[in-house]
Amino acid sequence: MKAFRLDELDAERAANQGAYLQFLRERNMSVGLYALNAGDTDPQGPHAEDEVYVVVSGRAAITVGTETTEVARGSVVYVPAGAQHRFHHISEDLRVLVVFSPPES
Repeated sequence: MKAFRLDELDAERAANQGAYLQFLRERNMSVGLYALNAGDTDPQGPHAEDEVYVVVSGRAAITVGTETTEVARGSVVYVPAGAQHRFHHISEDLRVLVVFSPPES
């Protein structure tokens, strides 16, 4: 078993001065914590892997392809491999668990 605390992961991510911290990598998936502060621009582009986002805290909108939805704590969003996607209109600091399958390259 591997167990993690979100507050410790976020502190590690911040200490490494990055928006993303991969904290688990297994044969069929990887998991990370993604952080964007209110007003930030999300620089990411399409990924070669399927993704699931689980919003831990914050508030924003996300556009996947041509569809847009509002997200907040408890929101879960699936993004298929190769899809254009981006968080925007980030009104509260956003913390998101990201599950990649297969593991992010």
